[in-house]
Amino acid sequence: MTLNLDNLRWDGLLQRPVARPDLAKLATFHAGKNVLVTGAGGSIGSALAQAIFAVGPRTLVLLDSSEQNLFRIHTQLSAQSGPEKHVPILGSVADERCLNDIFERYQPQIVYHAAALKHVPLMERNPFAVVQTNVFGTSSLATAARRFRTGLLIMVSTDKAVNPQSIMGASKRLAELVLLALGNDQARMNSIRLGNVLGSEGSVVPLFLDQIRRGGPVTVTHPEVDRYFLSMDETVSCILRSAASEHVGSAICIPAMGGPIKIIDLARYLIQRSSAPNIAITCTGLRPGDKLHEEFVAAREVMSKETIDGLDWIGAPRLAESELADGLAKLDAALCEMNLAKLLAAMTRLVPEYQLSEFLLKQAIMAAAT
Repeated sequence: MTLNLDNLRWDGLLQRPVARPDLAKLATFHAGKNVLVTGAGGSIGSALAQAIFAVGPRTLVLLDSSEQNLFRIHTQLSAQSGPEKHVPILGSVADERCLNDIFERYQPQIVYHAAALKHVPLMERNPFAVVQTNVFGTSSLATAARRFRTGLLIMVSTDKAVNPQSIMGASKRLAELVLLALGNDQARMNSIRLGNVLGSEGSVVPLFLDQIRRGGPVTVTHPEVDRYFLSMDETVSCILRSAASEHVGSAICIPAMGGPIKIIDLARYLIQRSSAPNIAITCTGLRPGDKLHEEFVAAREVMSKETIDGLDWIGAPRLAESELADGLAKLDAALCEMNLAKLLAAMTRLVPEYQLSEFLLKQAIMAAAT
């Protein structure tokens, strides 16, 4: 059997029925409104865009920095009902002029922020890029949303933002803090923390499938490493339900889901489903920024007692807007100087629970010595 992402079912692995988004319930919420999706050509962004497009927004604005990804989602939506109801824009969330033009032209009432740099080991080698996109891109987007009184901004966050041990996780935690500080009555700004999305671009599933097709071995970093997993359908459903929620004020939410799954069990599941004989599994060791276990709620956070529409809401410490502005100014100065030591110092002041990886610490020491 040749496995691919289209014919894979995840019920057996997740040990729960995988529900599809109930678009009928969400149609009223989106119908006739101007909606912006950032990172619209990525795995989550494009799945969101397709679901939103199906419920009849007035205008759907698609923002992505990848020409190929933007072309792909633009082509897919154009084939459904023509190009007139969606607008593809090639640009970055870190480009303030681009964002201001989008908000002036299209006046989005709902923003789904899926644009992010997310690959943990790669971002350990590119700390300036991940801070520029994940932190300042989110800050620029939130500032524009507040200025133009956008009603709602939902950011796709990650469990890696909790007690982060990578610059990617720390950048997403700081992005959460940005939204908590800048949200107000006119522009509600929420984050939804997700686990790993099965089959998304850059995830472990396409890698494992490719290794199985080539006869193995399938490479796992550590036999004990585990992660929380969601299917793409569950992911889209959770994000849309978080937007339609009547929860008051800016906040962070997480999906109510089962426990974590060992990566080695995921590898065995795919090997078994493929009926591929004699596929070996080898352990290669944790990579820079990797954690053995992820978590959804930090020690200083409090989870709501009641689950609403499959979501739990989190009470979290917040930065004062003045404190955030001062910290972002120091972070921006470090970016302008391309000074890694200053960048990391500014990040740890804003996100004190951030534990730097040994790899990044060595890079900072080496950079300071030159």
